[in-house]
Amino acid sequence: MKRSSGARIGATLAVSALSLALITGCSDNGSDDAKGSDAKESGASSAPAAKALTSAELEKLLLAKGDVKDFEAQSGDDTLPKSKSEVKTDKAACDPLAWATAALAPGDTDANASNTLTAKPAASSKDPSKLTDADIENAFDVSITFVGLSSYDGDGAEKALKAVSDGVTACSGGYGLKAEDESSKVTKVSTAKSSGAGDESVAFAEDVDMDGEGTATFLTEVVRKGNTVATFYSVNLAAVSKGGKTEIPAELVTAQVAKLK
Repeated sequence: MKRSSGARIGATLAVSALSLALITGCSDNGSDDAKGSDAKESGASSAPAAKALTSAELEKLLLAKGDVKDFEAQSGDDTLPKSKSEVKTDKAACDPLAWATAALAPGDTDANASNTLTAKPAASSKDPSKLTDADIENAFDVSITFVGLSSYDGDGAEKALKAVSDGVTACSGGYGLKAEDESSKVTKVSTAKSSGAGDESVAFAEDVDMDGEGTATFLTEVVRKGNTVATFYSVNLAAVSKGGKTEIPAELVTAQVAKLK
């Protein structure tokens, strides 16, 4: 089905993640108005240079089961790219955007951890034989959010945020993307309104070509707290099929940033 395929391509593995979530029973904080990223200015500090957390330490900081009501947490090991080499763009400046979208570190570090948070769908008491087309369509009205954490030595986290911000400008005209042997085209990148969480945050919207059947808009937010960076990217197949965009659940951003050191 072309729309599902396009959603997977545009979401860099989104459909495979959604499929896994549905199979295992896991079945307004951003907008693309150009209001700029709500980055908080960070002044010079006399504190010792920051030391990056390890991947194992980051794993413990990821949102877990029970942390956010009505969301199920799952490991991203089987649904997300394991390395940056699996996600490639045709413009180096756009790499941080693609990495953030795939829950990979947008900056230069090997300390990275990721998982997925799936909104629990409303339970249906209907007899399966009496389901309507609307019921079936609503079954795909499930939001899944890819969350990535990365940590950096010194001012690496600040540089990672700058790389994302610079990428939004440099890649405004779009870029080519290849992930897991699937090629897609981001036709437009624009600044979106961020949550303002953490010490600084950047959000951007990407219009993705849906296999020639129009475009769909996807939102990503990158938040820095200290020397740790959190990335958030959400996909909802029902919203995509209707030509809309998936909002990043504000409660996930708030809860995840609150767990960071």
